[in-house]
Amino acid sequence: MWCAALTGMALNHLQHHLERIYEVELAHRVEDFLTSDPRLLAAMQPGEREARERLLVCEDEQGLSMSLYLDQAVLAALDPHDPLAPAHAAAVDAWCLALEGVSHFLYLGWRAVHDRSVSLLELELQAEVDKYAALLCVLTARGSGQAPGALHAVLFEAVRFDPALSAVEQRRYRNANQYAAQYCARLDADYVRCRDYAGLMRALRRFYRLDQAGKLRHIERL
Repeated sequence: MWCAALTGMALNHLQHHLERIYEVELAHRVEDFLTSDPRLLAAMQPGEREARERLLVCEDEQGLSMSLYLDQAVLAALDPHDPLAPAHAAAVDAWCLALEGVSHFLYLGWRAVHDRSVSLLELELQAEVDKYAALLCVLTARGSGQAPGALHAVLFEAVRFDPALSAVEQRRYRNANQYAAQYCARLDADYVRCRDYAGLMRALRRFYRLDQAGKLRHIERL
């Protein structure tokens, strides 16, 4: 129970980190909606492929219900004493999965509170941008103030897609990656290289509040 409590607190820190970046707030904490039981995942999504991270959603006349599934290996990548960074260098991929799950939980919850619909592509696109924004803020705060030039390449170029994904899923993830890569490259050129972090935060917050059509139009205009 102690380890589970620390893990939940680490996820709450990630949620708070994203809330600060985007100036949004959700009354619910992701810790209270977390499960790592693969039997529950299999029961809720029978026949689905195995996953290390998945947001489970059910909507009916009672409203929206959510649960975030993260497997134990992903949770082990979180350092409870420093949750804004991977526990070690080999844990970066799993840490990004944890952040992606928290991103999905926050974005869907925040949009639901404002009675706005969300598409799967929109969720994945925002999560890709969230990973860039979250790591950028952490690395610049802890370094010399200059963001590492390799961050964009690590997140958007050195990527591999699970071969078990269906063709539809492959296309969605690739599209989300490509759109986010284009958008974050422009952020890097317009704000990061000249260290205009106030401008960067304004741009990120405007983007967060756009719907899918608005996000895609904005990126295509860039």
